[in-house]
Amino acid sequence: MLQVADAVQAVRSGRSLTEVLARCPAELRPATQALSFYVLRLLGGAEAARALLAPKAPPPKVDSLLVSALALLWPCAPGTAPLYTDHTVVDQVVSAARKRAPASAGFVNAVLRRFLRERATIVQAVQASEPAAFNHPQWWIAQVRADWPEHWQAILQANNQHPPMTLRVNARRGNAESYLARLAAAGIKATAAGALAPQALVLERALPVGLLPGFADGDVSVQDAAAQLAAPLTVGALGGLPALPAGARVLDACSAPGGKTAHLLELADLDLLALDSDAARLARVQDNLTRLGSSARTLAADARDCAAWWDGRPFDAILLDAPCSASGIVRRHPDVRWLRRPTDIANLAAIQTELLNALWPTLKPGGRLVYATCSIFKAEGEKQIDAFLQRQTDAKRFDVAGVSGHLLPLTHNGEAAGGQTSVLDGFYYALLIKNF
Repeated sequence: MLQVADAVQAVRSGRSLTEVLARCPAELRPATQALSFYVLRLLGGAEAARALLAPKAPPPKVDSLLVSALALLWPCAPGTAPLYTDHTVVDQVVSAARKRAPASAGFVNAVLRRFLRERATIVQAVQASEPAAFNHPQWWIAQVRADWPEHWQAILQANNQHPPMTLRVNARRGNAESYLARLAAAGIKATAAGALAPQALVLERALPVGLLPGFADGDVSVQDAAAQLAAPLTVGALGGLPALPAGARVLDACSAPGGKTAHLLELADLDLLALDSDAARLARVQDNLTRLGSSARTLAADARDCAAWWDGRPFDAILLDAPCSASGIVRRHPDVRWLRRPTDIANLAAIQTELLNALWPTLKPGGRLVYATCSIFKAEGEKQIDAFLQRQTDAKRFDVAGVSGHLLPLTHNGEAAGGQTSVLDGFYYALLIKNF
């Protein structure tokens, strides 16, 4: 519990959970991640309950233990079982308090036992507050409601669900049907995601990648079905657009950690430049390519500073998977909602605008630029591209049915992808063509 409480407190103080887990002892990391994810999906309610039970906030190291325990003691959804019994949670948290802050152990025990006695009443009382009811900050709730007035509640509820584990079959090594057979032979259940993402398979339950047949050899990767739409948009034949020819010059402008870079190379023989401003993250791109047996030129540089990296030869296609709020992948990264601040959206939108403006001149006439964000906020999607098209008179939007625009993490996305429920993460895609 100490590892979990420390991780939760780190997020509450502004640190990424990914960063915290990287420092967690390897033997404790899987359990710490699973429990931290669980707590962060219920953090709004847990914080509100702690405030009701103990209006004067205890020191952070005690408060983090309390809110983690309250989340673990929260009533489960119908049909689901608690991770631990009430007795086990209280016993472990009080024991952790004795190690961390011995004088607070009695206080922690009293708060948790009162919560158990009055659980139904307390939960009902705090859920009158939207942050407690939906487990998102109030400003985030307001933004989703403003952008998606008909779907805001469903989106927020979907964000608190456990995401599916989705695979991408390496098109150079096989196809979805053949890999399904390999999974079945290994006793692993999965289903095809559907026509929009033909290489995507959704596992019935998540499992370590080392158990996936051929993972180490590059036969398959882990990538959400929505993210698998980027590469076909960039290089494929779509609605009258021809596929890029062999040897086409392609820029992956914000490439780390490399999933989309690898997918591009699985689909076509390209002269590909993978760019990223973070040299450490760029190393992960190379690691991914090595496992998959692919190669590309990699370069650490800010894509906005073209003078520092561009050789003056125009690209046939550009994939701009721009930095964004990650508001579409909250179910995979439940810390994101608690880390972001209201001002972040405007700041990120400004960076996206700078990237679009800088990269557009590097695209050859007739070329295509795919703008992508894993965001459901319209400022980072629809509004961003509408403004770009107003500025760039030589740009036109090319719509692709089922892909272009905002994809929401809702059931209808799954139906579009072949019948799976909530298969896709939230994303935005725009395919832009440069006029001759």
